[in-house]
Amino acid sequence: MARNRPIPLVIDCDPGTDDAVALLLAAASPELDLVAVTAAGGNVGLDHTLRNALALMRLAGHSTPVYSGADRPLLGRYQGVQWVHGEDGMGGVGLPPGGPPAPGHAADALRALLRTAPAPVTLVGIAPVTNLGLALATEPALADKIAEIVLMTGAWGEGNATPAAEFNALSDPEALQILLGLGRPITIAGLELTAQALVTPARIAALRTLGGGACLQAACDVLASVPHAKRLGGEGSALHDPCAVAWLIAPHLFTARPCFVEVDCGPGPNRGRTVIDRWDRLGRPHNARVLETLDADGFFALLGQRLARLP
Repeated sequence: MARNRPIPLVIDCDPGTDDAVALLLAAASPELDLVAVTAAGGNVGLDHTLRNALALMRLAGHSTPVYSGADRPLLGRYQGVQWVHGEDGMGGVGLPPGGPPAPGHAADALRALLRTAPAPVTLVGIAPVTNLGLALATEPALADKIAEIVLMTGAWGEGNATPAAEFNALSDPEALQILLGLGRPITIAGLELTAQALVTPARIAALRTLGGGACLQAACDVLASVPHAKRLGGEGSALHDPCAVAWLIAPHLFTARPCFVEVDCGPGPNRGRTVIDRWDRLGRPHNARVLETLDADGFFALLGQRLARLP
C-alpha cells in the first residue's frame, strides 16, 4: 500500500562507514522524514561518531538535529573496531565539518520527541542500541508511540565480532534485550541478510559513474576504504546499515520471516549471540520480523539513484 506521508524517523547510529551511507540514503529519500539523529560510541568512539554524524548531515544539506548519546554500553566497557572503519570512523576520508550538536543527551531527546510526536515514530538502530535502551527502559510507556523499530543487529548463525555474536548485539546485549521485550513491531537485518549487500570494486565503480555530487563521491570513497572481509571470501565487504533504511523505502526488495528472537546477556563466549528461532522450534510467540533475502542488484540501484540526488 502506498504511503500518503513520509515516515517520521529517528536514526540511532555510530558512523562508521556503513552508517555514513545509511544516513545519506535516508537524507535522500522523500519517503522518510528524518526528525532526529542520535549518536553513540560503537564502531569508533563517541567523539568521532558524533563529529561524523554532524558532518554527514551538513554535507547532505539537512538541518536534522544530531544529539550526542552514550559513549559506552549499559554494562561492561566500550570496544570499537577501528581496524574496519579507520581511527576516524570514515576510513580516513576527510569530510567538511558539520555544525554543533543539538543540546541535551540523546536518551532525553528521544523521550521528549516520543512524548510530543503527533504520529507514531519509527526508530532505526544501526549502532549498539544503548541510547534506545536507555530511553525506553526509563519510560517504557513511550513504546506506544513507536510505529516500528528497525535494527541492524544479530545473526542466526556465526557472528562477525566473535564466533557467536554480531558486533552491535555484542556491544550492548542488555539494551538490545530491552527493545526485544517492548512488544512493538521489530524488524531485524542480520549478518546473513547484509552479506547479500556485497560491496565490490565493480559496484563502487558503477556508483561513481552516476554523478559528481560531493555526497555520492564521499560515499564511494568511504566504501572503497573498507577492507574486504575474509568472512565473505575476500570479494568485498557487507554494506550492513543501509539495509535497515532500505527496508523502509523499498520493502519489495526483501523477504522476511516472523520469529522469536532473544539475545544472550550472560558472560562467556556466547555473550551477544542472538537466538533467532526461524523454524518455531521453541514454540515462543514471535517478537520480530527477520529479513532473510535481498535483491542485491535492486538495492544497489536504489542506493545509486538516491545518492545521486544529493548535493
